[in-house]
Amino acid sequence: MSERSFRFTHAITRRPPVSAINGLRAENVGNPDIDLMMRHHDSYVAELRQAGVEVSVLDALEEFPDSLFVEDTALCLREGAVVLRPGAPSRFGESMAMAPHLKDLYSDVRQLSGPGFIEGGDILTTESEILVGKSDRTNSAGIEELRTAVADWGYTVREVRTPPGVLHFKSDCSLLDGSTILSTPRLSATGCFEGYTVIDVAEGEEPAANSIRVNDVVFMPSGFPVTAQRVRTAGFVVIELENSECQKIDGGLSCLSLRFSPS
Repeated sequence: MSERSFRFTHAITRRPPVSAINGLRAENVGNPDIDLMMRHHDSYVAELRQAGVEVSVLDALEEFPDSLFVEDTALCLREGAVVLRPGAPSRFGESMAMAPHLKDLYSDVRQLSGPGFIEGGDILTTESEILVGKSDRTNSAGIEELRTAVADWGYTVREVRTPPGVLHFKSDCSLLDGSTILSTPRLSATGCFEGYTVIDVAEGEEPAANSIRVNDVVFMPSGFPVTAQRVRTAGFVVIELENSECQKIDGGLSCLSLRFSPS
């Protein structure tokens, strides 16, 4: 089985800005504690490195409160990178700020020019296809533009639908290996993962669906013990990471890094 969808040599992260207290959120549950967020971010970077990844930590961008969520800015594949076009107008500049760093690592960096919009949090790359969830941040035009951008690299893009009230497609799912997906029941019930092995998260533990497989480890947010045990029982090595402060501004573990292996 190919492992290109979860074997990574590089990652890019960005330090949380103090302005993250002004980050976008669907529901106000209080502002994040920035000092605690910084400590959580340091642990996240350390664990990525322990998993065998070379991590670049970019400086904070105070003018962009959500800029720590770098995954939304680009899609990184082995053949090249695609600079995306975020669906939140306040985030447009984040992609532009990421582009130069991608050009340092890739010989082929492509940029979506619109008018569609698409964010990386809605994109799940498996061994056989790229699934993109239509959401408030990603529309059909953006998905079509991505399909055109990656066609000559041999990728198939399939449009699916993010459940109502869910920010991003990957808020509700993550890849555990080339053919296994961790999902919320509300998402898996739509049938979008037909042909895959699906592990559903436990009731009340929906945020656990946003986990990341990095080489030999599955990183999961802490505080969801039933789901973590389900993943361990399925044979995966699980490391739980604190992410309470990012969750306050709708950020999951996948949002915090771009993970890739440039060819």
